[in-house]
Amino acid sequence: MPRTPLLVCDFDGVLVDGMPEYWWSARRAALRLRPDLDLPAEAPPGFARLRPLIHKGWEMVLMAAELSRADLDLEALLAAYAGALPEALSRWGWHADQLQTALEEVRRQAVADDLPAWLALHRFYPGVIERLQRLAGEGSAWLVLTTKGGAFARRLLEEAGLQPRAVFGHEQGSKPEVLARLLAESRPLWFLEDRRPTLEQVCARPDLAAVRCFLASWGYLAPGDGHDLPAAIHWLEPHQFESPLAQWPGSDKVRVY
Repeated sequence: MPRTPLLVCDFDGVLVDGMPEYWWSARRAALRLRPDLDLPAEAPPGFARLRPLIHKGWEMVLMAAELSRADLDLEALLAAYAGALPEALSRWGWHADQLQTALEEVRRQAVADDLPAWLALHRFYPGVIERLQRLAGEGSAWLVLTTKGGAFARRLLEEAGLQPRAVFGHEQGSKPEVLARLLAESRPLWFLEDRRPTLEQVCARPDLAAVRCFLASWGYLAPGDGHDLPAAIHWLEPHQFESPLAQWPGSDKVRVY
């Protein structure tokens, strides 16, 4: 039986640029919890700088609130983001599940009230839709692995006429956990992600050594993310993404058939 790769794609920052929606939803979720916050309708520059560090949806809501603080030291936050999250949660008296629920309620209401307007806040990166449609002709399947709620990712994919084999949202567990389950299929697994720390987590697990990791050059990258990559993480440019899988970086060392 052919053992063509199963391409596992992150969603935000790899398939879709949803930066306008991130601020739109995060702002509204924060205002639900704290109506007194002074948050601009347009995303402040600091939000775009923080986005490469944000891992889960609830963090967007928390960062929206943090950006409302007059005394915020943005550079210090950028330098020690992960360590700053517990302190920020404590400062606002919130917890992660509360923020995630608020975010998903905002999105559910937006989809119910004005679906075209919500969809318009997203755009697929150039060539992505066509490239994914061509995968079937190469004998490869693809799926989506995202920290977004699965229902929202599926809705955007349906609108684009895309039918992945599956969509795994945050409800199905962490990305390494889902990848470990997928490896049980004994099929080559290629993981395309725009968050370097996530790929480094995957590479650090011996049970995921068989997963081939690619860092999307067009995603929400922090400065320097593409420098000094470990050998297990391949840098992927848009023209390489559009080429046949057999021509992707490092494929000369892997049999693709």
